[in-house]
Amino acid sequence: MVKDRQIARSKAIQQRTGKTFHLATRLLPQRMREATYVLYAFFRVADEVVDDPGDRTPAEQRAELEAIRAAALGERETDDPVLAAFAELRETYEIDPADVDVFIDAMISDIDTDRYETYAELEAYMDGSASAVGRMMTAVMDPDDPERALPHATALGEAFQLTNFIRDVREDIVERDRIYLPQSTLERHGVTDDQLMAFEMDASVRAVVQDELARAERLYEEGVAGIKYLPEDCQLAVLLAAVLYADHHRLIRNREYDVLSETPQLTTARKLALLARTRWQWVWNKDPEAVFRNITEGKGRGGMFTRGAELVDRLPVR
Repeated sequence: MVKDRQIARSKAIQQRTGKTFHLATRLLPQRMREATYVLYAFFRVADEVVDDPGDRTPAEQRAELEAIRAAALGERETDDPVLAAFAELRETYEIDPADVDVFIDAMISDIDTDRYETYAELEAYMDGSASAVGRMMTAVMDPDDPERALPHATALGEAFQLTNFIRDVREDIVERDRIYLPQSTLERHGVTDDQLMAFEMDASVRAVVQDELARAERLYEEGVAGIKYLPEDCQLAVLLAAVLYADHHRLIRNREYDVLSETPQLTTARKLALLARTRWQWVWNKDPEAVFRNITEGKGRGGMFTRGAELVDRLPVR
């Protein structure tokens, strides 16, 4: 049985590093909440090996991630409370070991990959770094028809990740020397890596951001369409997570697509307002797609998404 100290350690990690996700987690039923803390903490433990390497060499980072993989899959003993808790959770909820593998593989690829030539390459990375996360969360929720839920969970995980990549362009350059925007999108608009790394904002960069926002919004639509396949007591929490992540699109548009001068961040007051609004609409309408549309399209109050058909139609989701 997962011990209280393991839960406490996992919860502390989520509270410190995933404030938006933590707010949504608090709406999950008790049966899900502690498992979600453990899942999130496991993802962060692995991610921080890459994002905060300290004085570790690339070979040492890879070795540490392989050790994390072995512990997560129950192939070796560990005294790390998060890894021990995750290994037990994986068995309890029958999380697919392939999703653990593809997640760790994505973390390993981050060690020496700092550019992605096409969206297809970026999507392959996100299948491990984000979509596998959505699939593991779905396994813990244990829907009645997982085969219907999983494709949508994959899309929603990808949407969250793509929003983060768009929002964090500056942070990824400053802290990690990485550019996650596809090189093909940059080239189509005549934007160079050097321009981004010099934080030179212009109309071409705005066009790049518009294109990727449109792509992400297609993924949100696909992902939110599957929330109805989740257990009823989990639907509001997942819907709120989608609303909170997607609200960065409104913020980015309000900043005229400038993601280079600083990293756009939602205020606590904004998050709480969205929580209240989402819960209120949920009281009257249990259709996740309708509630999401009502909030993101704004109904005249400055929606998160703009329905730019000329952008959306020319960009494939996949």
